[in-house]
Parts: sequence; C-alpha cells; structure tokens
Amino acid sequence: MVRPMTTRGASAALLVLALALAGAVVRAEDPYHFFEWKVTYGTKTIMGAPQKVLLINDNFPGPVINCTSNNNIVVNVFNMIDQPLLFQWHGIQQRKNSWQDGMPGTMCPIQPNTNFTFHWQPKDQIGTFFYFPSIGMQRAAGAYGLISVHSRELIPIPFDPPAADYPVLVGDWYNKDHTVLAKNLDAGKGLGRPAGVVINGKNEKDAANPPMYTFESGKTYRFRACNVGIKASINVRVQNHILKLVEMEGSHTVQNTYDSFDIHVGQCLSFLVVADQKPGDYFLVASTRFIKQVTTTTAVIRYAGSNTPPSPKLPEGPNGWAWSINQWRSFRWNLTASAARPNPQGSYHYGQINITRTIRLQASRGKADGKTRYGLNGVSHVDPDTPLKLAEYFNATDGVFKYNLIGDVPPASSSAIQVAPNVVSTEFRTFIEVVLENPEKSIDSFHLNGYAFFAAGMGPGTWTVESRKSYNLLDTVSRHTIQVYPRSWTAVMLTFDNAGMWNLRSNVWERNYLGQQLYFSVMSPARSLRDEYNFPETSLRCGKVVGMPLPPSYAPA
Repeated sequence: MVRPMTTRGASAALLVLALALAGAVVRAEDPYHFFEWKVTYGTKTIMGAPQKVLLINDNFPGPVINCTSNNNIVVNVFNMIDQPLLFQWHGIQQRKNSWQDGMPGTMCPIQPNTNFTFHWQPKDQIGTFFYFPSIGMQRAAGAYGLISVHSRELIPIPFDPPAADYPVLVGDWYNKDHTVLAKNLDAGKGLGRPAGVVINGKNEKDAANPPMYTFESGKTYRFRACNVGIKASINVRVQNHILKLVEMEGSHTVQNTYDSFDIHVGQCLSFLVVADQKPGDYFLVASTRFIKQVTTTTAVIRYAGSNTPPSPKLPEGPNGWAWSINQWRSFRWNLTASAARPNPQGSYHYGQINITRTIRLQASRGKADGKTRYGLNGVSHVDPDTPLKLAEYFNATDGVFKYNLIGDVPPASSSAIQVAPNVVSTEFRTFIEVVLENPEKSIDSFHLNGYAFFAAGMGPGTWTVESRKSYNLLDTVSRHTIQVYPRSWTAVMLTFDNAGMWNLRSNVWERNYLGQQLYFSVMSPARSLRDEYNFPETSLRCGKVVGMPLPPSYAPA
C-alpha cells in the first residue's frame, strides 16, 4: 500500500535530492571535443617537386584543435603509415598526466595499422600552441597543426574580440623524405639548408591564389603564429601594417607594437592587425633569419572588394643578432590581465622566490663510434625500448636507465660524450634555476614539456652567478620555449610542481635527433592522486612492462 509522504519524509527526500544534485554539479565534467585522425602518407608538391608528406585525414596541415580552457580533448589516432607514431601536444602542460604527453620517453608508440586514443585537457591554460609527430624525423614531413585555447566566458581578455582568428604556421621545409634525412644524420651528415619556407603548408604560389587571409576595412584580426619548422628562425611581418603583440605561449603580454617578429623554432605568439590601409591586397611575409642565404615566402591578405594586387616591394626584415635580442627584452608579461584563472597573472611573484637549486646545462657535441652526437652536459640521450616513465612507474628501471648521469654543472670540455638515456631527478615543488648554454656558432631553441617557465635573463659567453644581476625578476613572460643565441646563455626559473616525466629538448631537430635532450623526473613523495594520475588502464605497454602487474594505486586526493 502506498502511504502518503509526511512533511518530515518530504523534507528528507528533498534533502537527499539536493545532495544528489550537488554531487552531480561537483562531478560535472568540462565539455568534450572528439577527433578521429587517420594518419597516412600522401604526395604533395610543396617546393616545386612531388614528395611524400604526412597527412591527417588527407590534409596538411592537420585540423585545428579549437577549444576552451579545461575542455576534454579526445583524439583517436589511426596509424596508417609504416612506422611507429606519437603526437606531442607542444605547450600543453598535461597537469598530473605525462601519460598523454606523446613523447617516446613517456608513452609506447602507436604501431602501424593500430590506433590509440589520447585524452587530455589544457588545464588552466589559454593561448596558442601546436602539435606534431614526435618520433624520429617525422616532424619534417608534416602532420602538424594548430591548437587554439580560448578563455572561459567569465574570464575577461585584455582586448576586444577580433573579427577573425587566423593561423600562421610558418617553418622551413626540406624536399628530402624524412627517412632520408634520418639516414643522413645517422651516417654523420648534416641536414643542410632548407629548400624554402612554408606558411600553413603552402608555398608562395599556393598561398596567393586564392588569398590565404581576408580583411574588411576597419576591423581587427588576430594572427596565431608558430614556428613549426625544424631548424631556422623565421621573421614574420605584414606589408604596410603594424603588429600588436597580445599573447605568447599561454600568457597575455604588454601590448607593444612592432613592425615584425622573430619567431624561433618551437615558439608561438599572437598579434593583432587592424585593417586600416587602403583596400587592396597585401603580403604577409615570412623569411629565414641567421642563415647566409635568406629564404622568403609570402601569403596574400585581401581586403573585401579589392582588385589591386600587392606591391612587389616587400618590407625588409631585420638584420643581425642585436635586433633580435633587443626585441626579446621588450617582451613583457601583462601583470594585470587574467589568463586562464580570474586572478591576475602578476599575482605570482616569481622574482621573490628563493632558488633552491641551479642546474647548468651546456650543449655538447662530440663523436660516438665515429659519428657526430649532440648532448647536454656530456650525455647524448637515446630512447630505450621501455619508455622512461613506464619503467619508473612499474619500478623496472634496472637495465633501462640510471638517474643523474650528469651533474648540475657542465663537465670539462675534453670529456668524452656518453650515449645513454639522460634522466635528471628533481625534488617536487622546488623552485629551480636552469641555465641553458649554447657554445655553438648557430642559434638554439629549447622547450620544456609539462611547464611554463620564466626566462629571466640571457647574455653572451658563459653564465656566472654575477649574471643574475641582469635578470628581469618582475615581468618576463611565462612561456614554454626560449632561444639561446650562439655562444650565449639563457636562464629560466620555475617551480617543479607537476609530477611526471618531462622532456627538455632542443627544437633544432638535427640536434634533438642526435641526442640533445633529457627528461626531468618529478616524483611526489606523497604518491597521491592529488599530484599525479595513475597509469591509465587503456595505455599501451611495451618493453619490460608488458605483462607486469599494475603497481598499487596512488592514495586518494
């Protein structure tokens, strides 16, 4: 028999319902974006001759990942080429989740004719990033694309919404197949000069007809520019227009104006352009820097109603190193703007934190078995068959790698180079200064996965403690990639608060391929889900950990 509910019973039921709804709100997930990528080879004519290119869903570049802070990104990758494959989400910090980082040191590769689903979030991030295939020299063959992470609706951005948001993926391009490039490097040869420069995967002719970009007079447009190449720094400029810098690798910047930008390999930034010129066609120009024979390419910007071709007189690019260094010094963090969180960026006072450790990393070059290798502090990294992170998690490091083969200071220059996995352990949540030294005659560029850092200073020669007097300890931009000029140093500062295994690498891919990289092991002593996720049951296994039982779960957060 159904009894009528008493007032007390109704109140109790409402309380249970309210608690259930509250729990549902707490457990509500951020929105999901699903992608299915089929990665194949295809033939494209990029620099005047047909060549084999890596395609995603028959396209090059690949699709734009357009999302908002904290969104869930699910990418099901079908590997339809004849080599193992991984994707690196360059600049996405993968908080607590190096399992999805897409590097050979953290994940088993996707074997040919199989698939794997990545699942990650741009947690508390906004800005301009990109992805690329991370194994071997595949990056030289394409399959890269833009990642645009927008602010959540309730968090203001320090400029009005633009009329359109345009990708500018610039980079050098080589006509040789990526497998040929790898064989040449393995044989002790260099890459040589690039065949040219591409903008969004297109040469000058293809970027003009039809026009790559369109303007309407009086409106403002955002350009998200990344150097996705493998060697050359690129200068970007727009004919007869001023560029206003607004964002750099996830940080809002002081909105200074420029005629052009030097964008070094692996770097990204956003700039605004006002359509304030006479209606017509104009060139966006990209040219190599610091290479004797300058290579230039263009893309056409067309104003609505234009029937006037662009002027053949291109704006000249800058010359020399000093211009580039001074431009870097002019970049400033916008201390009052909010990024992914409501609190202003400047509320984090990095310059007031005590440094607990200084790690000086000097690029090394030497011979191993008669062939050229690059390294850091005398160790040239190689990836073992068992990814470093898996070996560490399963307590199976014996025979895979040893921690701390290098010290915190470079060895004597006469020391022989050692070829081995290069893993440096760091104490969780400590504030560390990392000094990058480049003794070579050419520019270098470094990226750190899992973090953003503060590039506090750079200068010529070898770093000393006295070099700290030149640091910007107030408003240098928080970012993930920084250049190191020839025979110079760059110092970065960061808190190692993201547990995982994180790759520090040269973005100059010849050096990277030949060992100029390492991994930072950042372990939480609490072994808590507050600090790091467990190994996902859906993750691939390879090497020593195949068939091993899962270690005990981390403690609840």
